Amino acid sequence: MGLLGWALIFVIVAIIAAIFGFGGIATASAGIAKILFFVFLVLFIVMLILGLARR
Repeated sequence: MGLLGWALIFVIVAIIAAIFGFGGIATASAGIAKILFFVFLVLFIVMLILGLARR
């Protein structure tokens, strides 16, 4: 499972925790999801640039 998959899992966990009112769990899950999303985004951009540079 890629980083995007993990980010989506933590977003879903954060939403479910927010619905049930578990503030600490929701905050932690949302934070992890944000971090994983930005890591995935940076890796995507780097791989895109490297792929274009090989042409």
